[in-house]
Amino acid sequence: MLKSLLFRLVLVLSLGSATLPAVAQVPLATPADTTLNKYQTPAGAAKKAWYKGKLVRASLVPALLITYGAITAQGDAGINREIRTFVRQQFRPVSTRFDDALLLAPYAELGLVALAGVESRSDRINTLLVIVKAEAIMLASVYAVKSLSRETRPDGDDNYSFPSGHTAQAFLAASIVHTEFRDKSQWYGVGAYTIATSVAALRMINDKHWQSDVVAGAGFGILSAHLAYLTHRNRWGRQPRLLRETSLSPTYVPGGGMGLGLVWRPRR
Repeated sequence: MLKSLLFRLVLVLSLGSATLPAVAQVPLATPADTTLNKYQTPAGAAKKAWYKGKLVRASLVPALLITYGAITAQGDAGINREIRTFVRQQFRPVSTRFDDALLLAPYAELGLVALAGVESRSDRINTLLVIVKAEAIMLASVYAVKSLSRETRPDGDDNYSFPSGHTAQAFLAASIVHTEFRDKSQWYGVGAYTIATSVAALRMINDKHWQSDVVAGAGFGILSAHLAYLTHRNRWGRQPRLLRETSLSPTYVPGGGMGLGLVWRPRR
């Protein structure tokens, strides 16, 4: 009797497992993607013309800012001289230590808003990874251009005026704040960009940068943040890809015995 029951059980499992490969071809439900995908093209979307792509959208505004800054970077001449004269007539210098503290203020806003319970676009680990990547891109590009351009500062302190590193840092942080909370309220981004613009103004008021420096610096900062988001591919909170593409099922081994069958569905 026991052997008969075992034989029937094995037969049922064997017949059931024979249908599993067909079932396994049905795509499994995928958890929500927490990737920072502001500039990523959704899977299955129709390809757009290159000028409508997300890379172009991500780089258009910063490219215009950098180009304008490069064209007007003429030292104490042209529009640089005119704006410097106007600023010196209207404003008095402010402590440069205030510049140093204010350039990281958008990051402080990012932390305070998150602590207040406002849900950001991505989880904290992804946000931190994007910040690290964006900072690396910004620092490498800004200081490479500084070394190549050798632009003298308005106060003659050194030859690392173009572009403004302080402005680039402030606008990078502001762009991240805007991206993380723009779905909740645009005012978070407005506040962050106001702080960044204040940093740019203070750099000119303190006679540390020409207007061309701060405009280009804003472009480098925004571009660095956009490129960091564009190239971000981490999938936190999702099932590993290998597990999503495999399944296990009980099976009957010819000649007696039971086992497990492994079904793998490779992606094209």
